[in-house]
Amino acid sequence: MNQKAQKIFFAGNIKFLRERRKMSQEALAAKLGLTRAKLAAIEAGNTKSPQPADYLNFSEFFKISIDTLLKIELSKLGEIKLRELEAGNDVYIRGGNLRVLAISVDRSNNENVEYVPVKAKAGYMAGCNDPEFIASLPKFSLPNLPAQGTFRIFPSTGDSMLPVPENSDIIAQYVADWTSIKADTPCIIILKGQQDFVFKMTTVHADGTILLKSLNTAYAPYTVEANDVMEIWQFYAYTSREFPEARSEMATVLTAIRNLEEKIGQRSNS
Repeated sequence: MNQKAQKIFFAGNIKFLRERRKMSQEALAAKLGLTRAKLAAIEAGNTKSPQPADYLNFSEFFKISIDTLLKIELSKLGEIKLRELEAGNDVYIRGGNLRVLAISVDRSNNENVEYVPVKAKAGYMAGCNDPEFIASLPKFSLPNLPAQGTFRIFPSTGDSMLPVPENSDIIAQYVADWTSIKADTPCIIILKGQQDFVFKMTTVHADGTILLKSLNTAYAPYTVEANDVMEIWQFYAYTSREFPEARSEMATVLTAIRNLEEKIGQRSNS
């Protein structure tokens, strides 16, 4: 049985990446030590078998793996995925958005739920992709978690997400494909160059920016670039040592008023 030939996107990808950087053929050829004629032939697909050194040079210059340059049609990717690639997060295998995430497993080969204590927060930024660092974190087995997915526990600080109490432990699920996140989803965000985690309502925009909002209106929302984000973990549950406050009488009265207004409105429309 004849296998279907694998489509190769190398030529089109090189031209796309060059134009994305607003470089002329002469400029890129000079950077790579090629003649402009050879680069033009590669971009036109007239060079059927570029030398291995050529693949390596293009891969090193654009910081994108040879596998991706060959197999993935980069011009079809969204802006967020392209920015992730350009930031060094080349994880597009067979077109899937997979990130390199270090995990640890128990004796039965089941994923552990690691806890990132406060004293390990700064180290997590540098060691989140280091299997030895992840293996050194405290591990827990939590009931009723979905069978699929990777979960981790992060301590929260500050009051930006009230009514979630300060010093709660946030159980969150790893998000590989950020474009799958619905608007205003609570997430733990791991940002480059910061010593703490961010727990915010998260909206990923198509232009490569991510809007972060607090539930506490005393904190203004702000936007970060996708390139500045290392990991996103979607909120699943939280645990707290604080006992919830009883509902105030005023809150009860306001709820009753809203319910009455809704009933009156429904009758007016009927």
